[in-house]
Parts: sequence; structure tokens; C-alpha cells
Amino acid sequence: MEKNLEFPDLLRLIDERSTAFRAVVAAAPGLDAQVPTCPGWTLFDLVKHLGGGDRFWAAIVGAGPADAPPAEAVAARAALEVPQEREALLAWLDASTQLLLGALRAAGPESGCWTWWPASQSPQTAGGTARHRVQETAVHTYDAQLAGGAPQPLPVEPALDGVEEFLFTVCATPSAWPHKPTAFDFHAAEGRSWRLTVDGDGARTTRIPAPTAATGEDSDAAGASVHGTASELVLYLYDRIQADSLHVDGDAGLLDLLRAWEPEEK
Repeated sequence: MEKNLEFPDLLRLIDERSTAFRAVVAAAPGLDAQVPTCPGWTLFDLVKHLGGGDRFWAAIVGAGPADAPPAEAVAARAALEVPQEREALLAWLDASTQLLLGALRAAGPESGCWTWWPASQSPQTAGGTARHRVQETAVHTYDAQLAGGAPQPLPVEPALDGVEEFLFTVCATPSAWPHKPTAFDFHAAEGRSWRLTVDGDGARTTRIPAPTAATGEDSDAAGASVHGTASELVLYLYDRIQADSLHVDGDAGLLDLLRAWEPEEK
């Protein structure tokens, strides 16, 4: 079974995706371009969000284990002011990313910190934070590309890790599934698969063998099975594309129930 990305790889991917994001912003006709996947936001708003997030998480990681994010970081994010001119804005975003990367390097992957996912399958550590920030940056790079009219698939490396990261971080919960117990299988065309099981004990994800031409797929094992590239799966999970962009076996209506589910405890 494939291992998770190592901490240096996560830091490299944050830097790579942020660099790609800045390149899109630098080439855009204007900062007032609308972002279709973030209704009401312009490209300027997206830059502010990503850079503000980098600074916010840098402060959280730097503060170490805590029951809440540092009050100073919360206040700074609420009062965030950024340059209006494009070149200065891009320099500010680059500096924001470097602050995050510096905080992560100084802390190391096992250092504890506050996160919003205490009941998930992802650790409340700098490593868990880095893994999630890869996805935040990768998906927002896609958003920026879409605003510019030239969206590109997520690169395979962060996308493959992103499917599991989303299922571990966003979907996992001890809150009871309010419907008949079932399972959702997610199959990436690149050869990795995961099963999200939902029942009275909540939701949890495990890695499963990818179906092959020889073994096929046990259609009775999951209520719904979703097939696509890793990029398509991540974009679907983040509500950037719809289920009809993917191949779904089983009861597609279960996906609507999953998307509508709002567990009481996370």
C-alpha cells in the first residue's frame, strides 16, 4: 500500500502550487476577474484569501499545541489589509507562503498545533496542517486558472494525496450517519482506491485495493463507487465539478445525501 507523502514533499508542493498560483495571477488580464467556483469573489479576493490563510496557519503552527487558534492570529486575519497593486500583491503572497513554510520547517511534522479537525482521521500536527495546505493551494490554483479561462487538471502528485486527505480530514467524524449504513468507494484512474464507510459510528476512510481487469469490483460492497482521475476526484470532493463529470456505479443518489450531510460534531 502506498505511503503518505513525506513532510519535505508536502513543503515542496506548497511552494510549487503557490508559485503556479502566482503565475496565473501575474498573467491574468485583471485582478477584478470573477472566480466562478468561488461565487462573489474576484481574483484579488482569492489572492487575499490564500495569502491570509498562509499567514494564519503560520501563526497557528508557531504557537504549538492549543485548544484554539491564537487570538492575535484571528484578529490579524480579520483586519487583513493587502496591497492593491498587482506586483506588490504578488510579492506579499510570496512572503506569506514563505512565512508558512518557515513555520512548518521550524516546527517539524510531529509538532502539535490547533486544527479545526480534532475528530477526524488527520493528526493535529504541523504535518497534518502542511498536508491540508497543499490541497488548499492546489484547489485555489485551479480556481484562479478557471477565472482566467484556462483551467488545468491538478498535478497527479498532490491530487492523489488530496483524495485521501479530503476523506480523512473533511469526511471523517464520530457523528452517526442518519441514513442506512453504506459505503462510498473512490477509484483514481492512477491506481489508488479508498472506501468511506458511514454508519451509526460515524464516517471513516480506509485504503482498499484498486480494481483490476482480473479482479473487477464487488458492486455489492459499496452503495456508490466513483471513478475518475485523481484530479477529477479532488475537484468533485471540493465541489468544483459535479458528479456527472465522473463515472458513478451504484446509487448516485447516495452522493447527494453525503454532500448534504452536516455532522453535529467534527
